[in-house]
Amino acid sequence: MKRFIVVPLFLCILFLHPLNAGDYDFHEKVSMLIEQNLKKNPDSYLNRFYKSIYYIPVWVHEHKISSFSQSLLKSIETNRFNLPSAIYNKSLRLQEKASKIYSGGNIQDKLVLELEFSKLYNQYYSYLGSGGTDWSLFQSKLAAKNKAYNMDAKWVSYGVASSPANLLKSAIINGSLSASMDQKSEFGFNYDKLYEKLKFYNAVAQKEQIQKITIGKTYLKPGENSSAIPLIRKRLALTDELGGCSQNGSTLYDKCLFDVIKQFQARNGLSNSGVIGKDTLSALNESLASRARKIELNLDRIKQFNQRDEKYHVIINIPDFMLYFMDGKQVKKQMRVIVGDKKHPTPVFGSKVAYIVLNPYWNVPDSIIQKEFIPKMLKDPDAMKKENINITQGWAKDAPIVDPSTIDWNEYRYTKTVPFRFAQPPGYGNALGKIKFIFPNDFSVYMHDTPTKRLFKRDTRAFSHGCIRLSEPMEMLRIFSEIDNNVNLGNSKGILKGSKETNVYLAKSIPVDVVYLTAWVNSNGEIEFRDDVYGYDKLQLSCRAY
Repeated sequence: MKRFIVVPLFLCILFLHPLNAGDYDFHEKVSMLIEQNLKKNPDSYLNRFYKSIYYIPVWVHEHKISSFSQSLLKSIETNRFNLPSAIYNKSLRLQEKASKIYSGGNIQDKLVLELEFSKLYNQYYSYLGSGGTDWSLFQSKLAAKNKAYNMDAKWVSYGVASSPANLLKSAIINGSLSASMDQKSEFGFNYDKLYEKLKFYNAVAQKEQIQKITIGKTYLKPGENSSAIPLIRKRLALTDELGGCSQNGSTLYDKCLFDVIKQFQARNGLSNSGVIGKDTLSALNESLASRARKIELNLDRIKQFNQRDEKYHVIINIPDFMLYFMDGKQVKKQMRVIVGDKKHPTPVFGSKVAYIVLNPYWNVPDSIIQKEFIPKMLKDPDAMKKENINITQGWAKDAPIVDPSTIDWNEYRYTKTVPFRFAQPPGYGNALGKIKFIFPNDFSVYMHDTPTKRLFKRDTRAFSHGCIRLSEPMEMLRIFSEIDNNVNLGNSKGILKGSKETNVYLAKSIPVDVVYLTAWVNSNGEIEFRDDVYGYDKLQLSCRAY
C-alpha cells in the first residue's frame, strides 16, 4: 500500500471506496505496472493521460471490469447508431476480450485490457466532442497549403471545453462516469436537426441510387418536354423535396415542378430562375452518399465553432455569402455579403463587434502595399495619387507627406513591415465606403460598406482581400441603434454627411462568428448545401479518422 501514500487522499477515498478489501493490492500492482510501462514513452498520450490521474487503474478490478468500464460500454451501446462502426466494433471486441481474460487471464492481461479501455474511452469521448476529424492534422495541412500557394488561410478551432482526462477526473471525484458523460454538449447552428438529416440521407443512400440525369441540351425551361423530367421528379422525391407535385411519368416541365426546382436551386445556393442548366443538374446528380459525407464534415465543424448563448449574434457563413443577424433563434436580418477570394480567404473565427467607425480611413495593410501597390508605383510613380491614396512618414497625425518618386520601393517589397502609412481619406469613393464594424482579431478583418455595389448581384461573391463587405451597411447600423443606446441613428446620419472619421463604441459588444458551412439546416428546418469555395471540404475529408 506504500504507493498510494503519494496519491491525494481524496482521490483514494472517492475512487477506491467501491473496491473489495482484496482488490487494493491488485490495484497497487496494476498501478505500478501502468507507470513502468508508460514512462518508457513519456510523451505518449497514454502516459500523459495516466499521469494526470496518478497512474490509477480505472477500468479493471481483480475479478471483473469496473463500474466505469460498464458505464462506458453502456453509453457506446446507447449511442451505437450515432457512432462510426470502428468505435462500436472496438467496444464489442473489448467486451469479448474482457470475458476471456476474467475466465483465466493474468495480471499482465488485465493491464493490457486497462490500457485498451483507455484508448476506447479517448476515441469515444473525442468523437462526441470533436467528431471524426483530426483537427490537428487539418491545421497542419492548411499550413502546408498556405505555403504552397502563398496564401494566408486561417481556421480557429474552439472545440470542447473539457479533455477526456479532465472528464475522467471529474467522474472519479463524483464517483460516476455515467453521470459525467450524460452531461451532453449543446451545439448550436441547428446541430441536432442537421444530424437527423444525416441519418435520413444515409438511410436513403443505402436503399436507392440516383440515376444520372441528362437533358441533351444547354438548359431546360418550364413548358418544355424532356425525358429527363420523370427522373428529376424521382430524384426530388427521394429526398422529400418534390412537395405536392405528382411523381408521374409525364415529360412536361409543369408549373408545380417549376416551383419545386426554384426552391431546390435556392437551397443549393443557385440562381433560382427555375431554368434547369449545368449547375442545377450537377446538384441533382450529386450522390446521396456524397451529400451525407458533406453533412458529416459540417457536423464536425459545428463542434469546433464558438457556441454562443447571447441574445444577439451575428453569423457570417462564407460559402453562403450571407450574414445573419440573430435575435435568439430567430433571424432578425439577413443580407448578402462579399468575402475573401481564394488567394485571400476570409478566416474562420469568432469575436465580438466592439465599435463602429463612421467615415473611415482605409489604412492599407502591408500585404496589399507590398503585393499590389509597390509594383504599381514601380511602373507609375503617380499610381497612388490616381487611387487617392496618401502616403505619410509613419502614423502620427502630423506625419509628413511622402513623395513616392523619392523612395526606392524595391527596398520594401519583402520586408516584414513598411515604415509608411498608406491611407485613403474618408468619402464615397473610399474602399471601405462610409461605415465599418470592428470586431478585434488577429487577422485585420472587419465588416464594411463598399462603393462597388454591383458585385452583390452575383451568386458567388468571393472578391475581397479577406474582409466582409456588406450589401446593406445602413441597415446594419439601424439594427445596432435599436439594440444599443450608444448608437444614435439620427446623429450617425448627420456625421455620415460629412467626412470626419468618428468612432461609436457599443455599450455591450455583440458576438460575431465567421463560419464555414457547406451543409446546414436553416431556420425553416430545411437542409441547404453550398459549393466548397475554398476547398476546405476536400482538405477536411483527407483528415477524417473515421
